[in-house]
Amino acid sequence: MIDVKLLREHRELFYDNCRKRFMDPEPLDRFFALDESWRQMLKSVNELKHRKNEISMKIASLIKAKEDVSSLKNDVREVGESIDKMELELASIDRERNDVVRSIPNLVDASVPVCKGDENNAIVRYSGSAVVHEDDISYFRQNTPPGSSFSVTKDRAVSHVDLLEKLGLIDMARAGKTAGARFYYLKNRLVKLEMALMNYAVDFLSERGFTIVEPPFMLNFDSMNAVTDLETFKDALYKIDGEDLFLIATAEHPIGAMLKDEILEESDLPLRVAGISPCFRKEAGAHGKDTKGIFRVHQFNKIEQFVFCKPEHSWDFLEELLKNAEDFCSSLGIAYRVVNICSGELSVLNAKKYDIEAWFPAQGKFREIVSASNNTDYQGRSLNIRYRTKNGNQIVNTLNSTEVATTRMLVAIAENFQEKDSGGISVPKVLVPYTGFDFISS
Repeated sequence: MIDVKLLREHRELFYDNCRKRFMDPEPLDRFFALDESWRQMLKSVNELKHRKNEISMKIASLIKAKEDVSSLKNDVREVGESIDKMELELASIDRERNDVVRSIPNLVDASVPVCKGDENNAIVRYSGSAVVHEDDISYFRQNTPPGSSFSVTKDRAVSHVDLLEKLGLIDMARAGKTAGARFYYLKNRLVKLEMALMNYAVDFLSERGFTIVEPPFMLNFDSMNAVTDLETFKDALYKIDGEDLFLIATAEHPIGAMLKDEILEESDLPLRVAGISPCFRKEAGAHGKDTKGIFRVHQFNKIEQFVFCKPEHSWDFLEELLKNAEDFCSSLGIAYRVVNICSGELSVLNAKKYDIEAWFPAQGKFREIVSASNNTDYQGRSLNIRYRTKNGNQIVNTLNSTEVATTRMLVAIAENFQEKDSGGISVPKVLVPYTGFDFISS
């Protein structure tokens, strides 16, 4: 939620922000109209209260003089009834105004490219050495900085769907029968490889000062509504029928909500938390996209980074979270690029977001595997998380980043580490101590 005081004092800043986001400024127009109505009504209520006090004082004086006050008592009652009625209207306007405030997006940072469309995201850097099919060289060069390292092959990598089914590592058909589209059964060594990814990620972040948390996998409405923009997420979240609970779409949400309405000591910050959890997403609006395989699914496991910090440190932490995720990808041997997401593609919470996109040789494309966001004080204000300072309580800043979403990383490993001659998959070296094997074959 944005700072209402800042909004009132710098309204043009927020209208410019809507232009940067290619959003309709109607919520701003609505807020200022409601705010003016609220102010005028509050002024009227205060005037009536003053009038009521004057009449009450006059009644007291007349009673002391033993004069008739019946007409004045009627006036007091009528004024009181008017006050009660107007206060109900005032409360109604206030609720509507607060609802509108929640739809006003966070201010976009100056370093974010002002454009829309994923194809216009700014390329920050590339890392690794991708194996690129000869038909994909033009695409690769157009989507990486000049001089990016890659090797060329005439043999197209096998689709992860075909490879994993051939090796008996996934069963999509039976998952479709038992649960529907975009579900899967992982089997045998692929299960162990997923567990290795999670255990390695937990150790990786533990060594970098993160507290490891397994959060609740469900949140109530108040918590979910405070931690995210429900309007944006309404097509992604699963609601538990008949209960005040939602299945989580990411560990970011229960970790953020963990400190809701709390006041921290300044010495408590920063807090680095890593959440390990399943994630549940409807993927509404993704019809026709990645319908085969395990890249885009309704249920997956993820390790999420989260930071609570003071405002002056949040931009440094965005780079730290991004570096953690990059170092993790590099340690696995996955070639990737980092992109700065353009203003028109940011969620209302984000001031800035980076994506890490791995190279998928079978698809001949870069695909998103990590998102790292700075939500500045927007999420902290909605959650009412503060910290004490000598100048009063301040709102914390919050940041989050994927460390690893397991199914997408499994796809990246299957496409990048498949062995043509044997038809199997090599296990990234850093995972071998966790798997107990270095190769997956039929």
